[in-house]
Amino acid sequence: MTLSADDLATLTELLGRAPQAECEIVVRRERGAPMVIRNAPFMLDGTPMPTRYWLVDPELLRRVSGLEAAGGVKIAEAEVAPEAIAAAHDAYGAERNAQIPADYAGPRPFGGVAGTRQGVKCLHAHYAAWLAGTNDPVGAWVDARLREEDAS
Repeated sequence: MTLSADDLATLTELLGRAPQAECEIVVRRERGAPMVIRNAPFMLDGTPMPTRYWLVDPELLRRVSGLEAAGGVKIAEAEVAPEAIAAAHDAYGAERNAQIPADYAGPRPFGGVAGTRQGVKCLHAHYAAWLAGTNDPVGAWVDARLREEDAS
């Protein structure tokens, strides 16, 4: 998960601080700008990091924030089957937890997408996971809403 010096500088600018966990850029724009990073299960100081996928693209952050401000979390919870959301949380947690050695005895990250155990907490995290190729139905819901905005 080693970042190049250029990627580290770009992420530091996008985040407003240096990354606090080892990470890698897993989705980029056509010209190479980072869109999504995948974090290690622990921050550099050993604190558990529940958020595996992180949306860093400024334009997408703005647009997804607009969806959230318009009540998107509650709307997504109403429109996406609870079983599908639960399955996404389970898969997300399992992927993250698979990166932790079996004999690790310290505190562990918990929950699914963005550390949530049920429902929807953060459209950004779901969308980042979906962009990274996971089967996240809330991320797919976000993508459909953004495409609707683009079409209007």
